[in-house]
Amino acid sequence: MKIRRIVIIAAVVFLAGILSWVGYGLYQDYKSNPSREVAIEVNGVPFSVEYYVKMLDIYVDNYINFTVNTYLDFYMQAYNATREETIQLLTFNAISDLSQNTDNIADMITGQVADDIINVELLRQGAKNLDIEVTSEEIDAKLAELEWPNERVYQDIIRSALLQEKLGEYFGSGLNATMEQAHVQAMLVESEEVADELLTEIEAGGNFTALAEEFSCNSSVKGDLGWLPRELMPNTLIADAAFNLTPGEISQPIYDETAIKNIGYWLIEVTDKQDDQINARAMLLDSEAEAEWIKAELVSGNFSALALEYSQHESKTEGGELGWLKKGDMGSEAFDDVAFVLARGEISEPVKDESVQTTGGYWLVNVVDRGDHELEENVKEALINKRYNDWRKDWTEESTIETYLDADKKAWAINKVLEGR
Repeated sequence: MKIRRIVIIAAVVFLAGILSWVGYGLYQDYKSNPSREVAIEVNGVPFSVEYYVKMLDIYVDNYINFTVNTYLDFYMQAYNATREETIQLLTFNAISDLSQNTDNIADMITGQVADDIINVELLRQGAKNLDIEVTSEEIDAKLAELEWPNERVYQDIIRSALLQEKLGEYFGSGLNATMEQAHVQAMLVESEEVADELLTEIEAGGNFTALAEEFSCNSSVKGDLGWLPRELMPNTLIADAAFNLTPGEISQPIYDETAIKNIGYWLIEVTDKQDDQINARAMLLDSEAEAEWIKAELVSGNFSALALEYSQHESKTEGGELGWLKKGDMGSEAFDDVAFVLARGEISEPVKDESVQTTGGYWLVNVVDRGDHELEENVKEALINKRYNDWRKDWTEESTIETYLDADKKAWAINKVLEGR
């Protein structure tokens, strides 16, 4: 009996050891293989790392195919290689770029996949709230048409595409053939002084659209905007003018502190020079009038204090100090052409620069006509897109989205996808 007990105890200890060893191995395997973990959660709906990897696999295939198709002819000619050899080379290069994260390509793709998984699920949930759904028969038919595998990731991609079509119909169904619209012309100019001069010229018979082409500082709102409903006006200031002014009337200059202009004016001071380098400080200002006023203030004022208050360049927090510069460091030819010929201690005249952006400006709006007008096809499409995008934005803001993908999980996922390629 004593020997029997010893044998049983030994067997139990041995079995416990085996189970512990196996359990530890499974735990280590689980730690090194996070595929069962939740990668993303959208309003309580989880997506595993395994799902993420499968979606990533599709994106990687697309990236490789895009690389091959884009550069195939060029590489065949450059290396005098056969089509098969070139495809192999380009495929190898694409995989190498991903595995080494050349130019952060892998980061871009892994991030895009996560965003798209979230957007696809938000679209499904949001559409369901509007009683809009896609049937399994519709999905199966599209998969068969495209000859795609009947798997969940492909089903989700197809569902998203079909839902977008149905949502387009949903948001377009309430549009009438005609709608109250205004035919407007608009331009953004840098200062009230310029606006007043142009207004005087227009009132004397000058052509609004021709002057807008020459003086407007905003390339997206420039000249004749055509017939638009209030909903599609570029901003509320233009909309208010378009629907409040009498047709044929031109607005007084309307200040817009948020308007983005493709122009700015530098005031530059060179504090030291050495070989082909300068030590400089500068301010980027939103108009020539403001630059002239601040230049006058510098006679008795402090450059750093004025830069801190008025400059729109990132250096404003440092009082406009740019440090030592070589030509090209500022990315502006207009800046370089003046800065590198200034004497020590000299402050430049205002330097016009159309390669920068500044905020603040004055709108001039001409209301050509207003009333019920037929919706042109491009306007109708723009209205549908705006209503759809506004709906998606609101639904996204209401939603709870959790992303558990860290750098290690993304690296593991991309390596998993690249295995065997």
